[in-house]
Amino acid sequence: MSAAAPLAGYFREAAAWDADRISAARRSARVAWRVAAGGWLCALAGSVALVVLMPLKRVDPFVVRVDNATGIVDVVPLYDGTAKPDQAVTRYFLTHYMTICERFNFATAESDYEECGAFHAAQRNQAWYALWNPTNPASPLNVHKDGSTVRVQVESVSFFQRASGVTDLAQVRYLKAERAGAGADERFTHWIATIQYAYGAPSKDPKVRRWNPLGFKVIELTSEPEVLPQPKAG
Repeated sequence: MSAAAPLAGYFREAAAWDADRISAARRSARVAWRVAAGGWLCALAGSVALVVLMPLKRVDPFVVRVDNATGIVDVVPLYDGTAKPDQAVTRYFLTHYMTICERFNFATAESDYEECGAFHAAQRNQAWYALWNPTNPASPLNVHKDGSTVRVQVESVSFFQRASGVTDLAQVRYLKAERAGAGADERFTHWIATIQYAYGAPSKDPKVRRWNPLGFKVIELTSEPEVLPQPKAG
């Protein structure tokens, strides 16, 4: 019995030591899980903060103006689409739009398509996409796949005022010169386009803003051949 007592004490101490090791391992595991959870929470909070702050990060172009007489320097304010541009500016946009969007040349077709889209309201852009869709037999890509080209020359731009006093309509008379192929003669036709337009806030896309810095939009466009008066017989 005297020999068994020390063994029992030894086993009790060994069991207590094992229990301490298990308890310490469990405490370490709990601390590790808490640290890991804290790390995940910090990462999640950082991601949320980044998403919230992303809309605040943007690049706004600006123009610095220097007065030639006084040397005073100021910053030209950005156009926000609220002021009505001069009629000469609208005349330029209408002329440029018709010249680019009614012509066709395979060398510039892709860039012309994109540039014209920068001047379209949403509804007009849908019609523009449907027109140029390769599945459309009337698409310029199909009509001119034989290598023919179209050149446009605007002849006049007229503005109309509605009874309400709103000025948002214009008529553009233009000439189409179609050439069947290299070396062929041009065939001329006269056209007249009725355009409803408006000005809005300029696009934030630098590429679109380069083409259309004032937010000029073509809302609706109807184009048809113009019937010219026949010369009187002598």
